[in-house]
Amino acid sequence: MINSNAIKYLAFLCAACIFLSCEEEFVPEINSAPPEIVVEGYIEGGDNPTSPYVILTRSVPFFSEINLNNVDGFFVRDAIITVTTDDKVVELEEFCLSELSPAQQIIVSELFGVNTDSMGLDFCVYIDPTFSMLGEEGKQYDLRIEAQGKVLTATTNIPQRARISDLAFVDLPGIPVDTLRELRVILEDEVDEANFYRYFTNRNDEGYLAALNSVLNDLFFDGDKFEFPLPKAEASDVEFNFETYGFYKVGDTMEIKFCSIDEAHYDFWSTLEFNRANQGPFSSYTAISYNIEGGIGIWGGYSSSIRRLVVE
Repeated sequence: MINSNAIKYLAFLCAACIFLSCEEEFVPEINSAPPEIVVEGYIEGGDNPTSPYVILTRSVPFFSEINLNNVDGFFVRDAIITVTTDDKVVELEEFCLSELSPAQQIIVSELFGVNTDSMGLDFCVYIDPTFSMLGEEGKQYDLRIEAQGKVLTATTNIPQRARISDLAFVDLPGIPVDTLRELRVILEDEVDEANFYRYFTNRNDEGYLAALNSVLNDLFFDGDKFEFPLPKAEASDVEFNFETYGFYKVGDTMEIKFCSIDEAHYDFWSTLEFNRANQGPFSSYTAISYNIEGGIGIWGGYSSSIRRLVVE
């Protein structure tokens, strides 16, 4: 008899294939479009609530070359940024690496998962240094940015945490390998409610990484208890090896961060990851789905469930 979870997993894979095949091709303007302000901002609730932070940069023409000697100039400075929820408003302050002490640079490195010693640029970010606003489940957060004579706005919601009932490392399918394991997850999805998820993995406290396909929705398992594999995220500079990619090394300590996100946040990452997976001389470009009014990028809320376990 075919396992019902196997049927659901196959349906999930089919849905992913349908989604990828139905993406509308988009032909970008060559070099005529003026630069736009690019927003990347987040606020997190759940197991590890954080205050909001925003990174502002400028877009570059699609086929242009980037001069690495002038990359610092892509950051948008001196913006006025506020985040509002209910009747509370916080104004974010701008901080750049060059202005921080070594101890503060270490904090930034841990928060953003970057190696500040090897970045080679003056990384700038807008944060709430008082940490007076932390992400909370069930709340809406409104972003407003004033920069370079423009006003940009966006809204995100932090959903309720995903209900992860079990995480377990199991032998690889087929012939087992003593040193590698697959991670299986059992998710209890909310019934009659569209839910969207994104996940990250953190190996031996090296920092969180998102997988190449880090988002999923509950289109084919709404309201069910659903079991599926969760591949380990790999750094972008790791060479692809079909025999080991996405599997977990025995003895490693892993943190799994499984997040609930809203639909606009999901649409951004699903279209962006589709483009990343379809690069090449014969590939087409798909328009990225943004939720920023007056600019491009993402303002997203996370509700995180974090589990720490040793691969055995």
